[in-house]
Amino acid sequence: MAEQDNVAPQEQAAPKPPWEEKPVPPEPRDAREHEQVREVAAVLPDVVLEAVEFAGQVTLTVPCERIVDVCRACKDGLGYKFLVDLTAVDWQERPEGRFDVVYWMHRFTDSKRLRLKARVADGVEVRSVTGVWKVANWMEREAFDMFGIYFADHPNLERILTWEGFNGHPLRKDFPIEGVDTGAAIYPDVYPPGGGPVAGGEGES
Repeated sequence: MAEQDNVAPQEQAAPKPPWEEKPVPPEPRDAREHEQVREVAAVLPDVVLEAVEFAGQVTLTVPCERIVDVCRACKDGLGYKFLVDLTAVDWQERPEGRFDVVYWMHRFTDSKRLRLKARVADGVEVRSVTGVWKVANWMEREAFDMFGIYFADHPNLERILTWEGFNGHPLRKDFPIEGVDTGAAIYPDVYPPGGGPVAGGEGES
């Protein structure tokens, strides 16, 4: 009992900082006058179709047919030496181009990052940027494999996560949620060509 009497009362929790008391979500804003956007516009006038800043990151939409020129200018002229990522987004119902191909670059001198987006219609080829960044090789293969986007002049545009002959592109919005019949490709000794597990059937695992 004596030990319990000596226990100090629990201290009051420290007050939360204002951004935790009432968090304010970031909102996109026009970034045409942002320093990074003006740098690109100074090197390549008329390539900036849209410029948005969101959560401290700047994204430029540029013409698909100019993507290699813009990427090379960003690397060689503006110092964005490192391609962090290259991926795609499927806007299935968007009339002005189903896909966005997204390029995320980093500049070591000031730790600035910049995104480029190019709108691409389904079935339209995008020029490969493997001549600008070698690391784009596997990234473009993944975008091809997952979304079905073709990259012209790519040195070896093959699937990288699925296998040659796989039916479809799994990250497209119209890819069936239940998956596709791939049993014959995985277990050719068990399933005949065109056979395999079918959703709701006895062979489904």
